[in-house]
Amino acid sequence: MSASEEPELDPDGTFLPSKLGTKEHWDTEYRRELQTFLEFGDPGEVWFGEESAARLLRWLQKQKVPLDASILDIGTGNGLLLVEMAKSGYTNLTGIDYSEAAIELSQSILEKEDSCRRIKLKVVDFLRVPEELLGFDLCVDKGTLDAISLDPDCAAEKRREYLASLRRVLKDNGHFIITSCNWTREELIRLFAEGFTFLEELPTPKFSFGGQTGSSVTALVFQKKH
Repeated sequence: MSASEEPELDPDGTFLPSKLGTKEHWDTEYRRELQTFLEFGDPGEVWFGEESAARLLRWLQKQKVPLDASILDIGTGNGLLLVEMAKSGYTNLTGIDYSEAAIELSQSILEKEDSCRRIKLKVVDFLRVPEELLGFDLCVDKGTLDAISLDPDCAAEKRREYLASLRRVLKDNGHFIITSCNWTREELIRLFAEGFTFLEELPTPKFSFGGQTGSSVTALVFQKKH
């Protein structure tokens, strides 16, 4: 999200509804990005920057995650995170998005990359996950929970549905890595307390203002409880 699109908070600290939480917004955005890619070959950007993909790959390598581990990218968008994982040798990759335009864009991008031919892409609403998408070793979310939290239509209920879906798709003891610009470390740990164990926080860029140092992006690793 750009600085001009940062979510607003109401007085009790919850997020106000935003167009960023609507499917219509993302359909429009990805149709525009698809047209740009088809005309100019510009695939767009990795959400939260290229460092976010490098951070994930460092964690995978540090943990010696097998190259054939089943990995699900929740809200894959343009699919560039999957591209980077495929280039690093990971072979069992799936990307889902509720926007058909996003999947069409990511499919167009992947067709240009020889290393990405076996990546599976599906138009799926993560809140309504079908049976064939169960049993992943690792799930990755970069901004999808953020968008759900801004949905004008029952955002709190949809967060509960998100958690239920995550528990369904992950294997017991499977891992979940979330990157967020809306939620703090403490908020995410509380949110995922039921059913997940917090393992570690991954380093993200820091900023300083008024003598205080903080991070505009939070990246955490959880493990599904057995």
